[in-house]
Formats: sequence, structure tokens, C-alpha cells
Amino acid sequence: MTQYICINCKRIIDGETALKKVKCIYCGSKILVKLRPNTIKKIKAV
Repeated sequence: MTQYICINCKRIIDGETALKKVKCIYCGSKILVKLRPNTIKKIKAV
């Protein structure tokens, strides 16, 4: 499930509720950014 983060109040919003209203349910900001998981890559030295 996708999650979005509000730029204004920095709260995480569920994808289903964000797509229904297209704005932050806490502060009313219309700028949301898709939250991506942290990726950790292993690099092996030669």
C-alpha cells in the first residue's frame, strides 16, 4: 500500500485517504510526496 507524506506538517497519510481528498487531512495542504522505503544496498569490495 502506498503512503504519502505532507510537506507542511510532515505527517504520514494512507494512500486510500489521500486519493479520495487529494489533500492532507490534518493541515489541508495540497502538496503530498510519495513515501518510499529506505533501500540499503550491499557493496562488496574487490
